[in-house]
Amino acid sequence: MDPQPLAGRTIAVPETRELEVFAAMLERRGASVVRCPLITIRDAPDPSLVLVFARSFANGSCDELILTTGEGLRRILSCIERHEPALKDPFLKALAQVRKITRGPKPARALREVGLRSDLAAEPPTTPGIIASLGGADLKGHRVGVQLAGDKPNPPLTGFLEAAGATVLSVAPYVYGDATDDAAVRGLLARLAAGHVDAIAFTSTPQVERLFAVAPAATVSAALRQTLVAAVGPVVAGALQRHGVEAQLTPEQTFFMKPLTTALEHALRAHG
Repeated sequence: MDPQPLAGRTIAVPETRELEVFAAMLERRGASVVRCPLITIRDAPDPSLVLVFARSFANGSCDELILTTGEGLRRILSCIERHEPALKDPFLKALAQVRKITRGPKPARALREVGLRSDLAAEPPTTPGIIASLGGADLKGHRVGVQLAGDKPNPPLTGFLEAAGATVLSVAPYVYGDATDDAAVRGLLARLAAGHVDAIAFTSTPQVERLFAVAPAATVSAALRQTLVAAVGPVVAGALQRHGVEAQLTPEQTFFMKPLTTALEHALRAHG
């Protein structure tokens, strides 16, 4: 078996938080990695809002909690540990008691890190998947916590919950920011447009949005047509599709970096 199946291949990685982990996976297989982190993740600028939610949650304000990202739960806990450590045990006790609904494997993994499991995994792992998974449930009078991805509201999800008779309590424990200056992003687009990159692997929706924010949509789309576009999962693939770009590659079942690396390996072999 070829120990370096990606030798001679150049892969662009816009990941930030686990950039070196992902890059190492690809480099061990022989790839040349173009590191271009597009976004960074920061704590919510006002921790008091996160703490208000956490105190309320610990006091039994929710019957269910929807976790849209693993980062969200970790940031809530880190906020508690920094600003009000005595709140951690009551928060985790309440978390163990409510029904936990997860969008994808990452929030499920974050729950396992604190010794808990998801009670309902959305299928598919998207906002429409959450809505479909809850479609037959009687939510009238329920109090549902919603952990947002970044600081953007989720009108389709909150609208569905409220129409079903639930009370929604939202929390935004982190925000997204730019990790690389615009000139570096335009440089990445130029390399893509010139055909110097064999694949680009998107691992989050904000990466897609940042790319399309830096240059005209036609420029970005033209550049992406010159390479293999990979998405870590259906949420990211959906973000690309909203911009008129089809992800040519998405892992079939588990949406993590290792399956994405394996899928890239197979796809680039197939492309010669």
